Amino acid sequence: MDRYDAEAVALRPQDIKDKLESNALLSRFGLDAVPVNEDAARDAVLQLLKAIGEEPSRPGLLETPKRVARAYSELVSGYTTDPIELLNNAIFDIECDDMVIVSDIEFYSLCEHHLLPFIGHAHVAYLPKSKVLGLSKIPRIVDMFSRRLQVQERLTRQIADFIVEVLDPRGVAVVMTARHMCSMIRGVMKHDSNMTTSAMLGDFRNQHSTRHEFLMHVHRSKN
Repeated sequence: MDRYDAEAVALRPQDIKDKLESNALLSRFGLDAVPVNEDAARDAVLQLLKAIGEEPSRPGLLETPKRVARAYSELVSGYTTDPIELLNNAIFDIECDDMVIVSDIEFYSLCEHHLLPFIGHAHVAYLPKSKVLGLSKIPRIVDMFSRRLQVQERLTRQIADFIVEVLDPRGVAVVMTARHMCSMIRGVMKHDSNMTTSAMLGDFRNQHSTRHEFLMHVHRSKN
């Protein structure tokens, strides 16, 4: 049994705000981290350059530690995203029970096993109960969870679970397809392989017709 079977009362705006500010939610979704320590990151990159036999003082590498530290501040910014600021009151009460789908959301993340990128597209749908999100917020939620060290399976489920917490919908579905640099440029070196993951919650898990409708939309968006 999932939360859809146990909870049927729509959340009030203050309930949502309180939940988004709670330590329990911030901890559950990894939003309680501190910003990147760029000084420590610069030192670490400097040591890495030396470890691989490079000379950090040569002109081409002189500014590399600083650039990499700055880049990682952006690449893992999802850890320190403020969910209240991200949503920016764009949760609206509406009488709507039709499927809401946002397709082909580009995302970029870092594999936590090799610190190499994986890049792809996310397709997100939900069935409103009494609330909908502003259109731009779904891609921002995808960014919040992709811009950190990840595995694709966890990333997919975190996006779905977060939308559940925010909207209390009748169902959420997330499908993500990505190419992983760790399998393309090292290891098995399979350049054309893709990985697809999905999370189906609520009616998307329990109702075959609902799940099928969403997957047909995903299929059409890929063609």
